[in-house]
Amino acid sequence: MMLVVSGITSLFQNRTASNHVVLDTAMHRVNKTKKKKMPTKFSRPQPPVFKKVEEERLHRKQRLAAAFRLFAKFEFSEGVAGHITARDPEFPDHFWMNPLGVDFGHIRVSDLILVNKQGEVVKGDQPVNQAAFSILSQIHQARPDVIATAHAHSIYGKAWSNLGRPLDPLTQDSCAFYEDHSVFHDYTGIVLDSSEGKRIAETLGRRKAVILRNHGLLTVGRSVDAAVWWFISLERSSQAQLLAEAAGQPQIIKHETARLAQTQVGTHSTGWFSFQPLYNRIVREEPDLVQ
Repeated sequence: MMLVVSGITSLFQNRTASNHVVLDTAMHRVNKTKKKKMPTKFSRPQPPVFKKVEEERLHRKQRLAAAFRLFAKFEFSEGVAGHITARDPEFPDHFWMNPLGVDFGHIRVSDLILVNKQGEVVKGDQPVNQAAFSILSQIHQARPDVIATAHAHSIYGKAWSNLGRPLDPLTQDSCAFYEDHSVFHDYTGIVLDSSEGKRIAETLGRRKAVILRNHGLLTVGRSVDAAVWWFISLERSSQAQLLAEAAGQPQIIKHETARLAQTQVGTHSTGWFSFQPLYNRIVREEPDLVQ
């Protein structure tokens, strides 16, 4: 009996010693981890940087095709109206866009056309939307920092544009456009003259968006991601203000607070980052868009 007890005691002591070694090792690892300098601010993904122009071109085209699918899902399309462009990374005076007459919901990477500064299709076999070219070519020319533009005849954007007013800072989301969008009042029908495109570009100035009275919304960005997100957000902000004004007297955010919020939710990196969940969602739901 004593032998059994002695054996058990010895086994227990060995296991205890072993456990102490494991515990000491684990604590050592924890202490080493604690010594590492932890980040003091929240860090989030940033736009990718490419070593090869071919990789960057494909990336922009994939984002562009995804943007059209999202516009279709959100029902921003209206017949053949609407366009999104992406500046080519190798030839900055050329841009990729949707061909005329192809439904947003069907557009794939391989459907996109490349247009030069004269409005000629240099890659692709589909026609270009001349109204789109008249506006967007002038914006790309006036704003070298702009990689992408987005415009569609979305229902709430059209409705709000009729009022000829900038959006008020009613919500945190609408603060993204506070003092960063303008209104173009000179509607003269379908834009087929580059001179009107120049006036729109002048009205846009250095801002991220312009409301085209009696027409709709137009946004720009330093990435396809940002330009498209700004359009989606501007459309929803238009809807929110229309609903608020229909329901009663909207409470406008104070100037100082709205200006602060703009620096928090209206930056390029915020616009880019906000688009990422939508991109991942649409690629998972409609993987053929990357073809």
